[in-house]
Amino acid sequence: MRRLLRENPVVVLLGARQVGKTTLARQVASTFAESSFFDAEQRGDYALLQEPDLALATKRGLVVVDEVQAVPEVLRTVRVLADRSRSPARFLLLGSASPELAQRTAETLAGRTAFHEMGGFDLEEVEDANRLWFRGGFPRSYLARSNRASDEWRKGFIRTFLERDVPRLGIGIAPRTLERFWVMLAHYHGQVFNASELGRSFGVAHTTVRGYLDLLVGTFVVTELRPWLENVGKRVVKSPKIYISDPGLLHALLDIGAPAALERHPKLGASWEGFVLGQVVRRLRARPSECHFWAVHSGAELDLLVVSGGRRYGFEIKRTDSPRLTASMHAALETLRLTRLDLIHAGNRTFPLANKVRALAAADIKSELAALRRD
Repeated sequence: MRRLLRENPVVVLLGARQVGKTTLARQVASTFAESSFFDAEQRGDYALLQEPDLALATKRGLVVVDEVQAVPEVLRTVRVLADRSRSPARFLLLGSASPELAQRTAETLAGRTAFHEMGGFDLEEVEDANRLWFRGGFPRSYLARSNRASDEWRKGFIRTFLERDVPRLGIGIAPRTLERFWVMLAHYHGQVFNASELGRSFGVAHTTVRGYLDLLVGTFVVTELRPWLENVGKRVVKSPKIYISDPGLLHALLDIGAPAALERHPKLGASWEGFVLGQVVRRLRARPSECHFWAVHSGAELDLLVVSGGRRYGFEIKRTDSPRLTASMHAALETLRLTRLDLIHAGNRTFPLANKVRALAAADIKSELAALRRD
């Protein structure tokens, strides 16, 4: 964040509610000699920001505006202030609803802004990987005094998100309707999104289902993994895969209240796949535009393809302690012309499987992918 603020007059920090954006912003602000903090969800600050020129023009150092999507008129003022010669202020804008904010910011602050998306805790920040997988990365969930307290916090988050946060975005979907859809998506976690099938199950048009999905993706609680559509002479799958962004929220939506219950649940493998996939993306610092999955209708597939700097890194994720090379992985390696392929598994050893292919223990993700990122 400090680097981005040195290099850009405006930085937009995006992420789900309760993920820690405000805490990070206050820590960053403490490093400036002068700073100002506005929370658009606080009545007094919201009133001040109705006249953004008066509220912001005299500020120096770092100016933070939290939940900026609630006061879009601030963006025009920030553009003018950021363009001042030797501007005395930098601006840090926090938002928990991406699409509209990103579009407005791109249009209003073009050429002045850097975006940074913030997730919850990851393997670099905590010691207990199993707790992180079960409870998820939201700080209050991970740090709760017990699994039961963590589960209660996550279910409270879901209720508040549906009943308070979504209506504040001006979206008129009934909370119960969106909750049913979100739970249904949890059962599709790790699968290819089929709007027509979900629409029939839900009793609405496929376009309506697509709108619900866009809302959940745009508020950072669901992740779309786009298919790789390069013309490789095969009938590739063209719909995205869907993951609940945080594994703790996934388990709460599926009403899995304890690790022992997760071990017996039919979504165990999909849950672990989504957790590991998210950690790989975070470790590689890969942008969404660089991340894909690949699948052909004949059956060959690859869980994650990261395309960066002309290189193609493939990842297959299996919850097994006996990893082996499969025909599907051979097909991905050759068809996609992969630089290398890692089969991430639940065992405790990392070892080569074939030329350009290795079995990578999940416990070694931190160290091994750091080297890959440097490459």
